[in-house]
Amino acid sequence: MTLCKVIGTLVATQKNEHLKPQKILIVQPIDLEGKLIGRDILALDTVDAGIGDTVLIIQEGQSAAQVLKNKKVPVHSVVIAVVDGLEVAE
Repeated sequence: MTLCKVIGTLVATQKNEHLKPQKILIVQPIDLEGKLIGRDILALDTVDAGIGDTVLIIQEGQSAAQVLKNKKVPVHSVVIAVVDGLEVAE
């Protein structure tokens, strides 16, 4: 799982038929202090996240298929949780 910040949405006029009901988000990995790190990622939204939300994503095709309950969906990254809070013990 990767901690990310939602930085945008992707609009597509044509989609794979299995993706039509899903929203595609643009997310960027963050560190535990909330600083943006790494490259942007496109992820299928399963939890109704929005721009500015901190989310957890999974990045693995088989895991994505299990979350979506559909092995035919051509997806690599899926948003699986909106993070309400984060506490790091020192």
